[in-house]
Amino acid sequence: MLREPLPLREARMPRFAVELARTAADVRAAQRLRYAVFAEEMGARLDAPEAGIDADRFDPHCEHLVVREAARGEIVGTYRILSPSAAARAGGYYSEQEFDLARLAPLRAGLVEVGRSCIHPGYRTGAVISLLWAGLARYMLAHRHAHLMGCASIGMADGGYAAAAMYRRIAAAALSPAEYRVVPRHALPLERLTAEAPAEPAPLIKGYLRLGAWVCGAPAWDPAFNTADLLVLLPLARLDARYARRYIGADVVRVPAAPCGAGARLHSAGPRGA
Repeated sequence: MLREPLPLREARMPRFAVELARTAADVRAAQRLRYAVFAEEMGARLDAPEAGIDADRFDPHCEHLVVREAARGEIVGTYRILSPSAAARAGGYYSEQEFDLARLAPLRAGLVEVGRSCIHPGYRTGAVISLLWAGLARYMLAHRHAHLMGCASIGMADGGYAAAAMYRRIAAAALSPAEYRVVPRHALPLERLTAEAPAEPAPLIKGYLRLGAWVCGAPAWDPAFNTADLLVLLPLARLDARYARRYIGADVVRVPAAPCGAGARLHSAGPRGA
Protein backbone atom coordinates (compact mmCIF):
# COMPACT_ATOMS: atom_id res chain seq x y z
CA MET A 1 0.00 0.00 0.00
CA LEU A 2 1.07 3.59 -0.49
CA ARG A 3 2.06 5.96 2.26
CA GLU A 4 1.44 9.56 3.05
CA PRO A 5 4.06 12.13 1.96
CA LEU A 6 7.02 12.70 4.26
CA PRO A 7 5.64 14.27 7.45
CA LEU A 8 8.41 16.85 7.42
CA ARG A 9 8.97 19.50 4.76
CA GLU A 10 10.15 18.04 1.45
CA ALA A 11 13.87 18.57 0.86
CA ARG A 12 14.43 20.53 -2.32
CA MET A 13 17.24 21.58 -4.63
CA PRO A 14 16.76 23.83 -7.67
CA ARG A 15 16.29 20.87 -10.05
CA PHE A 16 15.08 18.12 -7.72
CA ALA A 17 12.65 17.25 -4.94
CA VAL A 18 12.64 14.21 -2.65
CA GLU A 19 9.45 12.65 -1.28
CA LEU A 20 7.72 9.37 -0.60
CA ALA A 21 5.91 7.93 -3.62
CA ARG A 22 2.29 9.06 -3.50
CA THR A 23 0.73 7.03 -6.29
CA ALA A 24 0.93 3.59 -7.84
CA ALA A 25 2.36 5.27 -10.95
CA ASP A 26 5.23 6.69 -8.86
CA VAL A 27 6.01 3.24 -7.45
CA ARG A 28 6.03 1.69 -10.93
CA ALA A 29 8.32 4.46 -12.20
CA ALA A 30 10.75 3.65 -9.36
CA GLN A 31 10.51 -0.07 -10.22
CA ARG A 32 11.22 0.67 -13.89
CA LEU A 33 14.29 2.69 -12.89
CA ARG A 34 15.47 -0.20 -10.70
CA TYR A 35 15.07 -2.65 -13.58
CA ALA A 36 16.97 -0.37 -15.97
CA VAL A 37 19.88 -0.02 -13.55
CA PHE A 38 20.05 -3.51 -12.06
CA ALA A 39 19.07 -5.72 -15.02
CA GLU A 40 19.93 -3.71 -18.12
CA GLU A 41 22.98 -1.83 -16.87
CA MET A 42 24.44 -4.23 -14.29
CA GLY A 43 23.25 -7.54 -15.74
CA ALA A 44 21.39 -8.81 -12.66
CA ARG A 45 19.16 -11.86 -13.20
CA LEU A 46 15.90 -10.57 -11.77
CA ASP A 47 12.81 -12.70 -11.34
CA ALA A 48 10.70 -9.87 -12.73
CA PRO A 49 6.90 -10.29 -12.60
CA GLU A 50 6.60 -8.38 -15.88
CA ALA A 51 8.93 -6.99 -18.52
CA GLY A 52 10.88 -3.92 -17.46
CA ILE A 53 9.76 -3.98 -13.81
CA ASP A 54 11.87 -4.91 -10.76
CA ALA A 55 9.46 -6.03 -8.04
CA ASP A 56 9.35 -8.75 -5.39
CA ARG A 57 7.19 -9.82 -2.48
CA PHE A 58 8.56 -7.06 -0.22
CA ASP A 59 7.55 -4.16 -2.46
CA PRO A 60 3.87 -4.01 -1.36
CA HIS A 61 5.03 -3.62 2.26
CA CYS A 62 7.53 -0.85 1.51
CA GLU A 63 7.53 2.88 1.30
CA HIS A 64 9.36 4.16 -1.77
CA LEU A 65 11.54 7.24 -1.42
CA VAL A 66 12.02 8.97 -4.76
CA VAL A 67 13.89 11.95 -6.16
CA ARG A 68 12.04 13.73 -8.95
CA GLU A 69 13.61 15.96 -11.59
CA ALA A 70 11.53 19.10 -11.35
CA ALA A 71 11.31 20.20 -14.98
CA ARG A 72 10.00 16.91 -16.40
CA GLY A 73 8.72 15.19 -13.28
CA GLU A 74 10.89 12.14 -14.00
CA ILE A 75 11.93 9.90 -11.10
CA VAL A 76 15.74 9.74 -11.23
CA GLY A 77 16.64 8.15 -7.89
CA THR A 78 15.04 5.82 -5.38
CA TYR A 79 15.39 3.81 -2.17
CA ARG A 80 12.80 1.50 -0.76
CA ILE A 81 12.13 1.55 2.97
CA LEU A 82 10.89 -1.30 5.16
CA SER A 83 9.80 -0.14 8.61
CA PRO A 84 9.83 -2.44 11.67
CA SER A 85 6.06 -2.91 11.64
CA ALA A 86 6.04 -3.53 7.89
CA ALA A 87 8.85 -6.09 8.27
CA ALA A 88 6.72 -7.94 10.80
CA ARG A 89 3.82 -8.04 8.33
CA ALA A 90 6.17 -9.17 5.53
CA GLY A 91 7.50 -12.05 7.65
CA GLY A 92 10.93 -10.50 8.15
CA TYR A 93 13.48 -8.24 6.52
CA TYR A 94 14.81 -8.72 2.99
CA SER A 95 18.32 -9.01 4.47
CA GLU A 96 17.26 -12.13 6.35
CA GLN A 97 17.35 -13.98 3.04
CA GLU A 98 21.12 -13.39 3.05
CA PHE A 99 22.04 -13.16 6.73
CA ASP A 100 21.08 -14.59 10.11
CA LEU A 101 20.12 -11.42 11.98
CA ALA A 102 19.63 -13.05 15.39
CA ARG A 103 22.03 -10.68 17.14
CA LEU A 104 20.06 -7.67 15.91
CA ALA A 105 16.88 -8.87 17.63
CA PRO A 106 17.16 -6.27 20.45
CA LEU A 107 17.11 -3.50 17.80
CA ARG A 108 14.07 -4.65 15.81
CA ALA A 109 11.55 -2.29 17.37
CA GLY A 110 13.42 0.66 15.84
CA LEU A 111 15.25 -1.03 12.94
CA VAL A 112 14.50 0.27 9.44
CA GLU A 113 15.81 -1.53 6.36
CA VAL A 114 16.63 0.28 3.13
CA GLY A 115 17.70 -1.05 -0.22
CA ARG A 116 17.23 -1.19 -3.99
CA SER A 117 19.12 2.10 -4.09
CA CYS A 118 19.72 3.34 -7.61
CA ILE A 119 20.15 6.55 -9.58
CA HIS A 120 19.58 7.22 -13.27
CA PRO A 121 22.99 7.26 -15.04
CA GLY A 122 22.42 10.81 -16.25
CA TYR A 123 22.14 12.17 -12.70
CA ARG A 124 25.05 10.61 -10.78
CA THR A 125 26.67 13.85 -9.70
CA GLY A 126 26.10 13.65 -5.93
CA ALA A 127 23.01 15.85 -5.71
CA VAL A 128 20.52 12.98 -6.00
CA ILE A 129 22.16 10.68 -3.44
CA SER A 130 22.43 13.63 -1.03
CA LEU A 131 18.71 14.25 -1.35
CA LEU A 132 17.93 10.57 -0.84
CA TRP A 133 20.03 10.51 2.34
CA ALA A 134 18.39 13.70 3.58
CA GLY A 135 15.00 12.11 2.98
CA LEU A 136 16.03 8.96 4.87
CA ALA A 137 17.33 10.97 7.82
CA ARG A 138 14.10 12.94 8.09
CA TYR A 139 12.03 9.77 7.76
CA MET A 140 13.96 8.13 10.60
CA LEU A 141 13.48 11.10 12.91
CA ALA A 142 9.83 11.64 12.01
CA HIS A 143 9.03 7.99 12.75
CA ARG A 144 11.30 7.81 15.81
CA HIS A 145 13.45 4.94 14.57
CA ALA A 146 17.00 4.59 15.90
CA HIS A 147 18.80 2.18 13.53
CA LEU A 148 19.09 1.95 9.75
CA MET A 149 20.40 -1.14 7.95
CA GLY A 150 20.77 -2.50 4.45
CA CYS A 151 22.90 -4.57 2.12
CA ALA A 152 25.79 -2.79 0.39
CA SER A 153 26.88 -4.65 -2.73
CA ILE A 154 30.32 -5.21 -4.25
CA GLY A 155 30.62 -6.51 -7.81
CA MET A 156 32.21 -9.91 -8.41
CA ALA A 157 33.29 -9.72 -12.05
CA ASP A 158 36.77 -10.90 -10.98
CA GLY A 159 35.41 -13.90 -9.07
CA GLY A 160 35.30 -12.14 -5.70
CA TYR A 161 38.95 -11.20 -5.13
CA ALA A 162 38.30 -7.46 -5.05
CA ALA A 163 35.27 -7.98 -2.80
CA ALA A 164 37.32 -10.03 -0.32
CA ALA A 165 40.13 -7.47 -0.29
CA MET A 166 37.64 -4.65 0.14
CA TYR A 167 35.94 -6.39 3.06
CA ARG A 168 39.27 -6.89 4.84
CA ARG A 169 40.10 -3.22 4.41
CA ILE A 170 36.69 -2.06 5.63
CA ALA A 171 36.61 -4.51 8.56
CA ALA A 172 39.91 -3.16 9.84
CA ALA A 173 38.32 0.26 10.32
CA ALA A 174 34.55 -0.09 10.58
CA LEU A 175 33.59 -3.53 11.91
CA SER A 176 30.61 -3.46 14.26
CA PRO A 177 30.83 -4.45 17.93
CA ALA A 178 30.54 -8.23 18.37
CA GLU A 179 26.97 -8.00 19.67
CA TYR A 180 25.82 -6.75 16.24
CA ARG A 181 27.61 -9.31 14.05
CA VAL A 182 25.50 -11.22 11.53
CA VAL A 183 26.16 -14.56 9.84
CA PRO A 184 25.97 -14.87 6.04
CA ARG A 185 23.81 -17.75 4.81
CA HIS A 186 25.98 -18.17 1.68
CA ALA A 187 29.34 -16.82 2.79
CA LEU A 188 31.95 -15.58 0.37
CA PRO A 189 34.91 -18.01 0.73
CA LEU A 190 37.33 -15.42 2.06
CA GLU A 191 39.95 -18.03 2.90
CA ARG A 192 40.30 -18.90 -0.80
CA LEU A 193 40.26 -15.29 -2.05
CA THR A 194 43.64 -14.20 -0.81
CA ALA A 195 45.26 -12.86 -4.00
CA GLU A 196 46.07 -9.16 -4.08
CA ALA A 197 43.29 -7.09 -5.66
CA PRO A 198 42.22 -3.42 -5.74
CA ALA A 199 40.49 -2.67 -2.46
CA GLU A 200 39.05 0.82 -2.83
CA PRO A 201 35.46 0.73 -1.52
CA ALA A 202 32.71 1.64 -3.94
CA PRO A 203 31.42 5.24 -3.63
CA LEU A 204 28.14 4.21 -1.97
CA ILE A 205 29.94 2.10 0.64
CA LYS A 206 32.42 4.90 1.31
CA GLY A 207 29.45 7.20 1.78
CA TYR A 208 27.87 4.88 4.35
CA LEU A 209 31.14 4.66 6.28
CA ARG A 210 31.54 8.45 6.29
CA LEU A 211 28.04 8.73 7.75
CA GLY A 212 29.19 6.58 10.68
CA ALA A 213 27.92 3.13 9.67
CA TRP A 214 29.39 -0.20 10.71
CA VAL A 215 29.83 -3.35 8.64
CA CYS A 216 28.31 -6.24 10.62
CA GLY A 217 30.59 -9.08 9.54
CA ALA A 218 31.67 -11.07 6.49
CA PRO A 219 29.94 -10.70 3.11
CA ALA A 220 27.27 -12.96 1.67
CA TRP A 221 27.12 -13.99 -1.98
CA ASP A 222 24.00 -12.90 -3.86
CA PRO A 223 23.78 -15.09 -6.98
CA ALA A 224 20.95 -13.11 -8.62
CA PHE A 225 23.00 -9.91 -8.67
CA ASN A 226 26.40 -11.71 -8.65
CA THR A 227 27.55 -9.46 -5.82
CA ALA A 228 29.15 -9.80 -2.43
CA ASP A 229 26.78 -8.11 0.02
CA LEU A 230 27.79 -6.49 3.29
CA LEU A 231 25.23 -5.90 6.02
CA VAL A 232 25.63 -2.23 6.97
CA LEU A 233 24.17 -0.83 10.20
CA LEU A 234 23.90 2.87 11.06
CA PRO A 235 22.76 3.83 14.56
CA LEU A 236 21.42 7.35 14.12
CA ALA A 237 23.28 8.35 17.29
CA ARG A 238 26.53 7.66 15.36
CA LEU A 239 25.65 9.91 12.43
CA ASP A 240 28.70 12.07 11.76
CA ALA A 241 28.13 15.67 12.91
CA ARG A 242 28.96 17.13 9.49
CA TYR A 243 26.26 15.04 7.84
CA ALA A 244 23.82 15.63 10.69
CA ARG A 245 24.14 19.36 10.04
CA ARG A 246 23.77 18.87 6.29
CA TYR A 247 20.78 16.54 6.35
CA ILE A 248 18.79 17.50 9.45
CA GLY A 249 20.27 20.81 10.62
CA ALA A 250 21.65 19.53 13.95
CA ASP A 251 25.11 18.55 15.22
CA VAL A 252 23.81 15.66 17.33
CA VAL A 253 20.99 13.29 16.47
CA ARG A 254 18.63 12.54 19.34
CA VAL A 255 15.90 10.08 18.45
CA PRO A 256 12.88 10.76 20.67
CA ALA A 257 11.41 7.75 22.43
CA ALA A 258 8.31 6.50 20.65
CA PRO A 259 5.21 6.41 22.85
CA CYS A 260 3.35 3.12 23.09
CA GLY A 261 1.52 2.45 19.83
CA ALA A 262 3.22 5.30 17.97
CA GLY A 263 4.28 3.03 15.14
CA ALA A 264 0.69 2.20 14.28
CA ARG A 265 -0.38 5.85 14.30
CA LEU A 266 2.55 7.06 12.24
CA HIS A 267 1.88 4.38 9.63
CA SER A 268 -1.87 4.78 9.54
CA ALA A 269 -1.95 4.75 5.72
CA GLY A 270 -1.43 1.00 5.81
CA PRO A 271 1.20 -1.63 5.28
CA ARG A 272 10.39 -3.83 0.62
CA GLY A 273 12.53 -5.07 1.71
CA ALA A 274 15.86 -3.90 0.71
